[in-house]
Amino acid sequence: MSLSGASERSVPATKIEITVSCRNLLDLDTFSKSDPMVVLYTQSQASQEWREFGRTEVIDNTLNPDFVRKFVLDYFFEEKQNLRFDVYNVDSKTNISKPKDFLGQAFLALGEVIGGQGSRVERTLTGVPGKKCGTILLTAEELSNCRDIATMQLCANKLDKKDFFGKSDPFLVFYRSNEDGTTVKIDVYDWDRDGSHDFIGEFTTSYRELSKAQNQFTVYEVLNPRKKCKKKKYVNSGTVTLLSFSVDSEFTFVDYIKGGTQLNFTVAIDFTASNGNPLQPTSLHYMSPYQLSAYAMALKAVGEIIQDYDSDKLFPAYGFGAKVPPEGRISHQFPLNNNDEDPNCAGIEGVLESYFQSLRTVQLYGPTYFAPVINQVARAAAKISDGSQYYVLLIITDGVISDMMQTKEAIVSASSLPMSIIIVGVGPAMFEAMEELDGDDVRVSSRGRYAERDIVQFVPFRDYVDRSGNQVLSMARLAKDVLAEIPEQLLSYMRTRDIQPRPPPPANSSPTPAPEQS
Repeated sequence: MSLSGASERSVPATKIEITVSCRNLLDLDTFSKSDPMVVLYTQSQASQEWREFGRTEVIDNTLNPDFVRKFVLDYFFEEKQNLRFDVYNVDSKTNISKPKDFLGQAFLALGEVIGGQGSRVERTLTGVPGKKCGTILLTAEELSNCRDIATMQLCANKLDKKDFFGKSDPFLVFYRSNEDGTTVKIDVYDWDRDGSHDFIGEFTTSYRELSKAQNQFTVYEVLNPRKKCKKKKYVNSGTVTLLSFSVDSEFTFVDYIKGGTQLNFTVAIDFTASNGNPLQPTSLHYMSPYQLSAYAMALKAVGEIIQDYDSDKLFPAYGFGAKVPPEGRISHQFPLNNNDEDPNCAGIEGVLESYFQSLRTVQLYGPTYFAPVINQVARAAAKISDGSQYYVLLIITDGVISDMMQTKEAIVSASSLPMSIIIVGVGPAMFEAMEELDGDDVRVSSRGRYAERDIVQFVPFRDYVDRSGNQVLSMARLAKDVLAEIPEQLLSYMRTRDIQPRPPPPANSSPTPAPEQS
């Protein structure tokens, strides 16, 4: 039995508090220094419209402000949460609701702040032509409830018999009677199949008293107030003994990212002939001058979010199922940048550029093999098991898999590693094999071995095509569903290996002020 004040693990959202400082701001006051204020705007995924979220206080006469008022935002790992910070000089004669002097601005995603070293980032302010606007410094802190999980073992003795035939089937119900959780009330019931459970009795305790069971047994009398009032000789309705009590801390996804855990993102793209000739509009790889292909849209949507959690922004990218030059050999894990020694591409834009170049040079062929690229990433993941790295493989494919047995074997082996696999299916195929690999209903198995964890997430691209033509919103929904399971999959690996997040890099409580300019 466990009690936890933390939110449900299946929900990856949390509250993030952003602290703001600025350095070397523009000085627009004549006889003193600027009086700065920062306004935060958030961007709607649907309309792309910027909306004001909140403002800091105004700090008088400084070019290096450390603002006290903080911004508290809902955080979703699987969403691209774009932020804009505008800095203004607020003159005492100016209406504060419409500040006059613009000192610069910075654009970034919330994930960039959280994914920065120690969840801190510094950005150059821009927006004033011909002027150096200084910098803005942002620090993210997660706001959460108590993360302690109390686990206890209890036994009961001589409980009142409630069943006419046979003995009682007891269970306990826990209540916190005070908002601060100091008092705990526990009811004891006899379970009945029809739901009309019989009340046996109750007792009260406290967290402090429960914690004593770490050193000694604690016995509680179960009392039924109604029987106590009716029977003068009534003693109790039995006893409950607390045999053991332990407390562990529950860590969050943000704790690991803040402690330096990096997400290593690898891409694998299906170059089999079933996708169609890339030069033809009917091809899933068609390089239209007017819009991205389904492959490119899926890659961009997922990659632009996950890249915020990888400090070097270098991503290995592979293709499979093609004949590659110069010999025309069939390859199931060829680097998109044509560099066998270093398959890394610089950022998602670099991956897209290498993908387009490969379409011009390779011959789409077949068959569709997943196992080689899964094993490739698994070998890298197997080398680092201390929690500092977590690997995410994105496979984009048009359907029928040719090495199902080998792929299952690869997934079962990879399930014990710091690794997750995302599969996006494009095109009209039914994707039954991909649903089987997903493992949400039935855990993937191979040769009698079951996957240690569920590490595969599959989504069909066609479910996210917006008939109204709003590709931005469609791809935001795609990325949200594709990435939704990553935080919990990372946490499941860390928990099974008893890996705790590292403390964030040491830093002063506030950035060191730059010398004031005269």
